[in-house]
Amino acid sequence: MKKNKIAFWIATVLIVLWEGLMPLGTLLFAPQYINAGTKPLGYPDYFAYALIICKVLGVLAIAVPQVPGKLKEWAYAGLTFNLIFAFISHACVDKNAAFMVMPILVLGVLAVSYFYQARIACLSSKMRADTGAYHQTAVV
Repeated sequence: MKKNKIAFWIATVLIVLWEGLMPLGTLLFAPQYINAGTKPLGYPDYFAYALIICKVLGVLAIAVPQVPGKLKEWAYAGLTFNLIFAFISHACVDKNAAFMVMPILVLGVLAVSYFYQARIACLSSKMRADTGAYHQTAVV
């Protein structure tokens, strides 16, 4: 279980840094570069702000342990779609291989985080069931 948690937190911290802290840092400390990645692809300026807000909310949902599992699933899905569409945008517009590879690499790290998050949740529920700490609630 300890190896799973270490792998999860390494991958999750990388995602938080790349998808959350870097865009937020750009917004706060270098706002002139906010649309540097979206403008060449033909997206309107407001789209960059929406991406930053959604990325920050997504990484918070993933990184904060108290967030419900269903919300974590939505956050992983949203970040996954963002990275897939970033790849597609770069493949269709600028055809720069480096710009196309980066979202795929980040998606791989996100997949590692997701895999280990699910594995930890499964092992935790199994341990609760084995120790008798799990008790069923009545459905009203």
